[in-house]
Amino acid sequence: MHVLRTPDARFEHLPDFPFAPHYREVRDADGTALRIATIDQGPRDAAPVLLMHGEPSWSFLYRRIIARLAAAGHRVVAPDLIGFGRSDKPSDPADYTYERHVRWMSDWLLAMNLDRITFFGQDWGGLIGLRLVAAHPLRFARIVVANTGLPVGTGFSDAFKTWLEFSQNTPVLPIGDILGMGTERTLTAAERAAYDAPFPDERYKAGARRFPTLVPITPQHASVAENIAAWSVLESFTRPCLTAFSDADPVTRGGERVTVWGLIPSLGSYLTESIFSDLPETPLLSPMPCRRCSRRLRVRRGSACCPSGIPSSTTRSRSTRRVRPTC
Repeated sequence: MHVLRTPDARFEHLPDFPFAPHYREVRDADGTALRIATIDQGPRDAAPVLLMHGEPSWSFLYRRIIARLAAAGHRVVAPDLIGFGRSDKPSDPADYTYERHVRWMSDWLLAMNLDRITFFGQDWGGLIGLRLVAAHPLRFARIVVANTGLPVGTGFSDAFKTWLEFSQNTPVLPIGDILGMGTERTLTAAERAAYDAPFPDERYKAGARRFPTLVPITPQHASVAENIAAWSVLESFTRPCLTAFSDADPVTRGGERVTVWGLIPSLGSYLTESIFSDLPETPLLSPMPCRRCSRRLRVRRGSACCPSGIPSSTTRSRSTRRVRPTC
């Protein structure tokens, strides 16, 4: 496995991002050592809030959340997935598989020895993170699922098809512009440049290009059986769970109808880029969405689903600015 490492100079002077990386090494089954970069802020004895980013972003996505949670006395842990951010980047797209990422991040989680975790996952952060919850349920105290899910090979939306074709066919994958198109507010030039920072050239984008092809949208895709098995665990998860789907994300729109707890209006795919820029207080800042809620996570596996395991034919639910679990 040939591994690329983005020069540190690419990450200097990023806006609102003073966080130094902490590095931990995991080994692939072939023996290759891979370095995972992690932001680790706040008191080490506090219960951790684990923030997992999606595709094609990195932990920069959570910069405002990290600062607010750490200031409130929480330990905040935000890793960069292999292939993204300040983590190592295999250069061959074939080196990226769903199951490899689950193993890499599971090894990282155990090495970090995190427990009492509040998990927040968006996009691929949920596809991988929810598998971690299913593999290590006793380490997780509560979960927040934002524009994500666990697909089980039951179809995909037109929006995902468009994204898949674009990601595989465009000569230059414009990471910063992609984040900008998926955010309801206008990103500054510096913010777009920050999302471009991990990728000096196209060689570094092998993971970003590969991820859309790994989503298990058909029965023939790898990881369908593993995700079905994970759902059997998640459906028995009795600790607090909050779903937070934005109504302007064309891929996961309608997810709130499957695990119905909340819909955030007028936000795009990268909802944390918008919600924390204009809301002084938000329920998602609380590491425990509801102290009284012990409902199980109930998910229907519909016959026509988008990549997140969400029925693609939906009607818009009534929007509400506050995201409330049903208690």
